[in-house]
Amino acid sequence: MIGSLAQFLARLILGIIFIAHGWQKLVTNGMDATKAAFGPAGMDVPFPEFAAYYATWVELIGGIMLIIGLLLPLVAVLLIADMIGAIVFVHADAGFWNLDGGYEWPLALIAGLLAVGFTSNGRVAADSYLVRRRRRTDVV
Repeated sequence: MIGSLAQFLARLILGIIFIAHGWQKLVTNGMDATKAAFGPAGMDVPFPEFAAYYATWVELIGGIMLIIGLLLPLVAVLLIADMIGAIVFVHADAGFWNLDGGYEWPLALIAGLLAVGFTSNGRVAADSYLVRRRRRTDVV
């Protein structure tokens, strides 16, 4: 039971973080500003429009899916790809420390995603019920 609660709390915290960042890109800054920030005048991310939409929606929807515990391995992979992009295109040149704009923060998020995406989901996850239901259907 404690493991399920810890797993849920980890997903909840990560989910809130990703939802906040996706919301920031979509609503607070707006997509036009987000696309510009990803572009040549900003972070110079390749395919800035695609990258801006990918980051926005994978963070927003992925954060929600983390909280409810749905498709956790897939969501973890998509968000890890997002964070690897952040490390490579935004943070790597600044070194390790977050205080200096480095990659410490997205690396910590990757660690959390690995922990919640590829371990037992616990009882408080939609995936647990889907897998259990599928097993029952397969047995019948």
